[in-house]
Amino acid sequence: MLTSLLSPGAERVIDRLQLKELCTEFDLLESLWLDESRAHDLLKVAGVTEVQASGILPACRSETGPAWSLLNFVQQARRLAAQDGRGTETRTEHLLMAALEIPTFRDLLQGLGIDAESLRSKLLQPTVVAATPIESDIQLRPAAVIHSESVSVLRILDASANRCREGLRVVEDYTRMILNDSHLSRQIKETRHGLAPLLSRLNLDLAVQARDTEHDVGTSIHTAFEMARPSAWSVVVANLKRVQESLRTLEEYGKTVDSQAAAGIGALRYRFYTIEKGLYATHVAIEKLRDCHLYLLVTDHLCPQGAGPVVKAALRGGVDIVQMREKGMPDRRFLELAKWMREWTADAGALFIVNDRPDLACLAEADGVHVGQGDLSVLEARRIMGGKKLIGVSTHAIEQARQAVLDGADSLGVGPVFTSKTKSFDEFAGLGYVEQVAAEIALPAFAIGGIGIENVSQVLAAGARRIAVSSEICSAESPERAAAKLKEMLLIIRDAEADGSVYPGGH
Repeated sequence: MLTSLLSPGAERVIDRLQLKELCTEFDLLESLWLDESRAHDLLKVAGVTEVQASGILPACRSETGPAWSLLNFVQQARRLAAQDGRGTETRTEHLLMAALEIPTFRDLLQGLGIDAESLRSKLLQPTVVAATPIESDIQLRPAAVIHSESVSVLRILDASANRCREGLRVVEDYTRMILNDSHLSRQIKETRHGLAPLLSRLNLDLAVQARDTEHDVGTSIHTAFEMARPSAWSVVVANLKRVQESLRTLEEYGKTVDSQAAAGIGALRYRFYTIEKGLYATHVAIEKLRDCHLYLLVTDHLCPQGAGPVVKAALRGGVDIVQMREKGMPDRRFLELAKWMREWTADAGALFIVNDRPDLACLAEADGVHVGQGDLSVLEARRIMGGKKLIGVSTHAIEQARQAVLDGADSLGVGPVFTSKTKSFDEFAGLGYVEQVAAEIALPAFAIGGIGIENVSQVLAAGARRIAVSSEICSAESPERAAAKLKEMLLIIRDAEADGSVYPGGH
């Protein structure tokens, strides 16, 4: 792995570079500058400024790839670290030394008015130099012996730090390799990187020296549940709790070493609770909506045949979810119609969702509620509906989708994709937004807005695997045939992905 045997600061530099499609010398300078590391300090002393490192570089970026390999760059930094003679860890100054061996990086510094050769000479200077002793009346005393309790605290911190980092990796691997969710993966990775500088303030270098794994009584204590995991999700649940417990231990015992670091760890613990909520909601929603691909939005006055005949026909055609969307209907009439729809969908084995009205959704015993950006929040709707009901959220930009995941939403409306016959919009998120969500978020997402037989293939090509429609079915001469055709197209690509003939790029 590229990041093995790297210091936390160096690992962050390489992680940022790995996210780049074209990793240029501009990206390398910017990544070395971002953390307040040894490399940052050396660049600053050499004359690099914040504007040079971050402000003007984006406008200067080249569209061509770099003339150097990131893998070779890391390997060269490791060789320089080995020559340094201060351990096996590769630090940010070693990355800077390796960067100065790249001609285009040196040219970049020279173009910014930085003497690259002078900076290189400074890096190659020994870190310990001879000096004339200073006369002093200070009397040297024997070094203080660390109290046994302090050693024990260090052991606790060391063990908890290891558990926490290991648990974060286990959870991150699940979000990356199984969920294929880059949004949640990024949240966990940022937590791990945010933890590193806080742990460095807790004297964990001394903690490693105080480690006594061989005589730790806890290493031989195991429970039956701990030694058996029935599923990958059970592994995740155990490690979510492991991370939280470790963070709490680090926070409490860390107060005896550095109270500010302990407070920072406490803030990370609260942040991780939110990540856990998003991960749980995603897992549950995927299970509940696994076979739900076609979503019908019904408004009675927009159905020429009436809501009842349309819903019944659409359910026969394969609609998986029906949402009742009535903005101006009196509450009593709304509830009466909602109860009928609840009965029709239940008979067909489909889900029933109410738009915007969690109170009436509860009275109609609906499966959930769908809210917009200006409606009740997920948390407010959850307080009314309860924890087992589905909460969907309309989103029009990737930031809204990311937030909905962390809020604990069960599904996303993604759009509007095209011009709609039933609803007017000032702006359209378009197919680009569908692609963003499909590439980043595993939570079930339904593309919505003007989707029909003629353009659904474009939506599927953008990565969507679920769609929500209204007029295409409600206004059709045969709602059953319209629903069946859309469902057939959705199932064809699902089956193609299952047998490997199509890459699974959508959720």
